[in-house]
Amino acid sequence: MTIEEEIQSRRTFGIISHPDAGKTTLTEKLLLFGGAIHAAGAIKAKKSNRYATSDFMEIEKQRGISVATSVMGFTYKNIKINLLDTPGHKDFSEDTYRTLTAVDSTIMVIDSVKGVETQTHKLMEVCRMRNTPIITFINKCDRLGKDPINLIDEIEDKLQLSVCPITWPIGMGNHFKGVYNLKTKSILLFSNKKNNEDPIIIKNIDSKQAIDSIGELDINKLKDDIELITGIYPNLNKKEYLSATTSPLFFGSALNNFGVKELLNEFIELAPIPQPRQTEQRMINPEETKFSGFIFKIHANMDPKHRDRIAFLRICSGKFERNKKYFHVRLNKSLKFSAPTAFMAHEKSIIETAYPGDIIGLHDTGNLKIGDSLTQGEPLKFKGIPNFSPEIFKYVINEDPLKSKKLNKGIEHLCEEGVAQRFTSMLGKRKIIGVVGILQFEVIEYRLKNEYNATCRFEDVNYIKAVWITSENKEKLETFIQNNKNKIALDSDDQLVYLSETQWSLDREIKENPSIKFRFSSDL
Repeated sequence: MTIEEEIQSRRTFGIISHPDAGKTTLTEKLLLFGGAIHAAGAIKAKKSNRYATSDFMEIEKQRGISVATSVMGFTYKNIKINLLDTPGHKDFSEDTYRTLTAVDSTIMVIDSVKGVETQTHKLMEVCRMRNTPIITFINKCDRLGKDPINLIDEIEDKLQLSVCPITWPIGMGNHFKGVYNLKTKSILLFSNKKNNEDPIIIKNIDSKQAIDSIGELDINKLKDDIELITGIYPNLNKKEYLSATTSPLFFGSALNNFGVKELLNEFIELAPIPQPRQTEQRMINPEETKFSGFIFKIHANMDPKHRDRIAFLRICSGKFERNKKYFHVRLNKSLKFSAPTAFMAHEKSIIETAYPGDIIGLHDTGNLKIGDSLTQGEPLKFKGIPNFSPEIFKYVINEDPLKSKKLNKGIEHLCEEGVAQRFTSMLGKRKIIGVVGILQFEVIEYRLKNEYNATCRFEDVNYIKAVWITSENKEKLETFIQNNKNKIALDSDDQLVYLSETQWSLDREIKENPSIKFRFSSDL
């Protein structure tokens, strides 16, 4: 195939949601219907050894939550799908935000019982910043939840997102009998047997089969709902979806495999092909013949037995080839990758070639960092990969001085992954770990012990914000540093950071030092 044909046959998307909305379950069922797996694992099935395919770290299995983005690829109806399952928990939102820079569209999962939740709103804002198209899947329709009309109003009101229903529920909770497909004008009957068979489809809403299966009362209510919905919401305008102003809306139950296949079928028809990417120098189009891509995630010890370190690369243009040398822009040198891999969660397979939209893993010995660009020679720097200011800080206390080297190595690796940020205070040279969410400390402590055989504890330190500081006036900057020695640190790239103890003191310093630039995110 030509590179244009390869691009047309790819879809790269992320799944986002508030915790417990059923995101990881939906991910598994998409893989199931896509033929990538043959049996789904239940996250909370304690009597079984099976866990969610996309949760591969031990701590994820134990807690039943995703704490790191998983990458999975599969082919469905001749379309190569790259799926990224992101953490839903707010404490791991940085990983999700960075992952959203590598996708072309998203599926947003909403719990029909709880509706729009806090993290849903935050993730929506990140998608809006990049005009990322969103398909909405309202999950758990077989549980007693909110009225569908109220759910739509909530989405449009709280998320400021117009929706266009593609399927509509027939009853909810214990009375959930299936969905009506507004596009095909057919009924899909619900079964809670959790099998992979296609649902029974009734093509005529007025047929005896429909009345016998649904009941005359529910059929009449469904007709009223259809009249109301079609009167308010016109047919989906694909341009409005691609411009991220309208979201196609689906109802279903991921746990019972219901509505997932219909979602997947519509997804491959609607979702955008790999899109252009902005760099500081110019716009990069996928069809360009020369290869380019960026690192958006790093994960150490995906296979603890081999101490591997994998950098996740989003290919933006051209063709990536195994064993070919590519230009590492930040280091200004060429690198060759002998074993690039494609992913099915924790399972990896070596690939020979990859194309725009593909997510591949590069084995790395420490050369690659989040935000790095690889090209065929052009010095490009891709924009929009965030590294947020931490809000929770703790000193690192080594519990075993004999394992200092292991501890330092472990912290260095985890910070390179983006799990946390490491700072070194100018006074005393003490190591400080900064995170966005408190649960990250638990992950760090667990992984240090289990992956690096190093133990530490964390001691509270009274900082509330890390702000990167620069100035064209070296004298003013030096004076500021001298006046705030106990609050100045260096990050892992030796950039100057001001650690603020209160919001009031930070606001005062910004006001009183106009010659100094205070940045709330570092430039990756």
